[in-house]
Amino acid sequence: MKNLPYLSPIKIREFIQAALLEDVGEGDHSTLASIPAEKIGKAQLLIKQDGVIAGLDLAKMIFEQFDPNLEVTLLLKDGYLVKSGDIGLIVEGSAASILTTERLVLNCMQRMSGIATKTHKLAQLIAHTKAKLMDTRKTTPNFRMMEKWAVVLGGGRNHRFALYDMVMLKDNHIDFAGGIQQAVASTRAYLADKKLDLKIEVETRNLEELEEALRVGGMDWIMLDNMDFATMRKAVEMVNGRYKLEASGGITEENLKDVAECGVDYISVGALTHQVQSMDISLKAF
Repeated sequence: MKNLPYLSPIKIREFIQAALLEDVGEGDHSTLASIPAEKIGKAQLLIKQDGVIAGLDLAKMIFEQFDPNLEVTLLLKDGYLVKSGDIGLIVEGSAASILTTERLVLNCMQRMSGIATKTHKLAQLIAHTKAKLMDTRKTTPNFRMMEKWAVVLGGGRNHRFALYDMVMLKDNHIDFAGGIQQAVASTRAYLADKKLDLKIEVETRNLEELEEALRVGGMDWIMLDNMDFATMRKAVEMVNGRYKLEASGGITEENLKDVAECGVDYISVGALTHQVQSMDISLKAF
């Protein structure tokens, strides 16, 4: 967590506070009505599907932020390969507190573990190449921090976190600006004026645009968008290591290996976060 700048303790606490407000509101009336306040309980997190577990550290933070008297014991670590039947953690203390926080813990862990599992699966497909798997900004509003955390736990890399930490000149930027040269020149002037030290990535859709980008220069990365394998291999040859190359667009589990073998440095896959099945996990009293 310490190597992920977007994961500060303050931001995590703010996320938990907002999520609890959304779910609990004025009170968990089901629990308040049926469970004595003094009742002590114990529950375990049951993993019911093989995959990569993610969100255990977050679960502990949720339990303890809601009720500091809850005792949480983590039995596994985030990023571990797990099997159906494994126990991730045990929580003990106020039964009411456990019941009220149960759904938030499960919602976070189920989605994060689904993302980590998918990321791990795809990363393994290209492990024999130099290409690294990356996420995108195609995330759930107000849950991006956790989804990108899950990608890292699954063995992937984070691309830019948001619009403010990197410049990405995509097709619409370039078209509105009047071309790659104009877009890059304006960007460099803007960054200099604002005294911002940000990486610049330029999207190219064909070899003609790539040639223009190489002629203009001034960027750090070049994106190869929706190029076929032959074109991508030619692009890698043209760049010859001068810039980091990212393949993007139309990347699927079926063609991922072929894309990686074209020689690109990174492959961004939006499906890591926007087309994922949550892991089956439950919290059971015992």
